[in-house]
Amino acid sequence: MRLVYEPETMKFRGEAFKCMYASFHDDESGESFTTSESDAVWYNQVTNQYRAKYGIPYTDEIIAVRNRYGISASKMSLILGIGINQYRLYEQGEVPSVSNGRMIRSIMNPKVMLEMVESSKNELSTTDYHKIVKKLKDMISDGETYKLYQYKIHQVFDMPRCAENGYAQLSLDRLKNVMLYFIEKCHGVFFTKMNKLLFYSDFLSYRMTGRGMTGLGYKAIKHGPVPVRWDRIYSFYDEIHQEIVVFSDGREGTMLTSNISSDLSDFSEEEQKILESIYLRFKNESPSQISETSHHEEAWKQYIDSGQLISFEKAFDLKAL
Repeated sequence: MRLVYEPETMKFRGEAFKCMYASFHDDESGESFTTSESDAVWYNQVTNQYRAKYGIPYTDEIIAVRNRYGISASKMSLILGIGINQYRLYEQGEVPSVSNGRMIRSIMNPKVMLEMVESSKNELSTTDYHKIVKKLKDMISDGETYKLYQYKIHQVFDMPRCAENGYAQLSLDRLKNVMLYFIEKCHGVFFTKMNKLLFYSDFLSYRMTGRGMTGLGYKAIKHGPVPVRWDRIYSFYDEIHQEIVVFSDGREGTMLTSNISSDLSDFSEEEQKILESIYLRFKNESPSQISETSHHEEAWKQYIDSGQLISFEKAFDLKAL
């Protein structure tokens, strides 16, 4: 069976969206078929575009806002006026309606959430009501902490969640733990190699799941694909250190090291397998070798010196994986 990727136009809720469609082709019989995993890839590509077009939050964002407020799914459904079964489907991946999606996005602001709680006061127990209100008022009064976190997000990620970063979750912790994973497994990673490991991780994740992994965007420079703001990223985390290594011929290189281990508990089993496959594929390649490998990718050849960010559609043209 041969895995084939073809550009396709798929419809979602009456609208057409372009995606890469994966199918397995039997050259002898001429028949093609898909699996639930391959169907999920094109579905995610399409729904990513739909969510972005209408401002509908992603599944992880819907879960995160509820966890941030410390509210159960059943109480959140009461506050929003959405049936509990329907709300749980949203947390399992179903795309909300535009109105429900925008309502969920609006409560990311604790002031809006407080108004929603006040409106649903009679549907909550007195204890739950006062507990939630106190939590929200504390968050509002401590708004500088949240503003600081958002500032840090913008320092690392130079764009919102969009096609240019594979619609990946923008998470400082997730990005840090991807880097810590490679640092730990490789016993330190030079800048050049880390740039390529992140590139391949994100693009393989997009090919396998329909979404990137780290939230970074990429550009093509002389030595291969690199994350935008890569130098700022590597100096951002206190847990990750930069060590100057002097080689026998007098050349110097900067290696990323750390004395702590990665925490992949926030990563799905599939994402962990993707990271492992990247490590196993490139563990024996030096920075110059992995750089040369990346020069054979269409993602580099088509975008070198273009000044444009590399399209994540190039994930379906990867040659090294």
